[in-house]
Amino acid sequence: MSLELKKAIEQISKDRGLDRDMLISTLEEAVRTSVTRKYGDDLDVEVHYSDDTGDIEVFQFKFVVDDVEDPLTQISLEEARQHDPSIQIDDEMGFRLKVEDLGRIAAQSAKQVIIQRMRDAEQELIYEEFKDRVGEIVSGMVQRRDKGGWVINLGRTEALLPREEQIPREHYKRNDRIQALIIDVRREGRGPQVIISRAHRDYMAALFRREVPEVDDGSVQIMGVARDPGSRAKVAVLSRERDIDAVGACVGVRGSRIQNIVQELHGERIDIVVWSPDIATYARNALAPALVSRINVDEASNLLEVTVPDDQLTNAIGRKGQNVKLAAKLLGWKIDIFTESRYHEANAAGRGLEQVASVAEIPVDKLMDAGFRSLDALRDATDEELADKLELTAARIADLRAAVNFLSPVVEGESAAEEKTEGGEE
Repeated sequence: MSLELKKAIEQISKDRGLDRDMLISTLEEAVRTSVTRKYGDDLDVEVHYSDDTGDIEVFQFKFVVDDVEDPLTQISLEEARQHDPSIQIDDEMGFRLKVEDLGRIAAQSAKQVIIQRMRDAEQELIYEEFKDRVGEIVSGMVQRRDKGGWVINLGRTEALLPREEQIPREHYKRNDRIQALIIDVRREGRGPQVIISRAHRDYMAALFRREVPEVDDGSVQIMGVARDPGSRAKVAVLSRERDIDAVGACVGVRGSRIQNIVQELHGERIDIVVWSPDIATYARNALAPALVSRINVDEASNLLEVTVPDDQLTNAIGRKGQNVKLAAKLLGWKIDIFTESRYHEANAAGRGLEQVASVAEIPVDKLMDAGFRSLDALRDATDEELADKLELTAARIADLRAAVNFLSPVVEGESAAEEKTEGGEE
């Protein structure tokens, strides 16, 4: 039995990666717990595991007294001197107990404590290992479907791939091998819970670090990622070395590097965008493949007003608005898209509004604040609306209407001329 116990400790320590001293300490504590459960907490015992023989030695200690009141903790001087003639009153004397005397129930209790302590220690080791691996790609085997997602076997432990972290339209079955990113490790009652993701934007960045050496060594830096998982993504990159082309490095020879990432993500289209500190330049790059005519930057509203040629509107917005949504997410700015035609109409209307305001001697801001942003809006308004919103007298309203009627043909003519000029330039 002693040799079997010694071999078991060695084997468990090796197979599960548990500290041998911790196992021995757990074993000693489990035996001590079983002894006190059988004889009571007042019993003074020490448990020692012999590393040489593999034996577990249990010692009970009693105080030497004249009159014994508690046989579990006290021994008479007469009986004590039968074991040690030199013993004196108030000395403490130890006796070795036989572990076999603990009985079947006590032995089973000790076994349960040992198993639980080993499980707790193993779970703590797993938590300590995986909490430092957040942001790392792991590979595992699909085991079963759980109410929260799929359970993935990582070898030493299981991970959860929640539904919201799966790539839409991906289907898994038992024993499929998949890769994912560790995004969280939580302490839970049944052990550490490792959460993994295939839809997270950091998974895309981690794949680039794995496939592109220049990203891994920092020569090329990923400045941002925006994903519509399983469909399309935009990745902003910046070269830290003058002689390294960031886009070329990420694409690889004949597209070899980017194709490895696309295949891992089952065909997700990836646009590689050159990052720029100038938000307008960055926006032009992010909206590719659409061509951009001009960009107005409204920093106060964190808004970009982007003008594109009429035939580029579809490219700029993308299917179901995907291109502009991903660009906005990548930039962290709101984006409004205008065609050239709409831009010129708005400009002409704006100039016309300024001219009317000047002639009628009304601040243009007052017109705008009241909701009149075009000549048509002023023309369609009733006298009551103009009087209420602009606080005008009947005479001032008449002057305003005269200015609108006089300037409308002029503004419309200017707008038509601009459109004709643009058409001639094209």
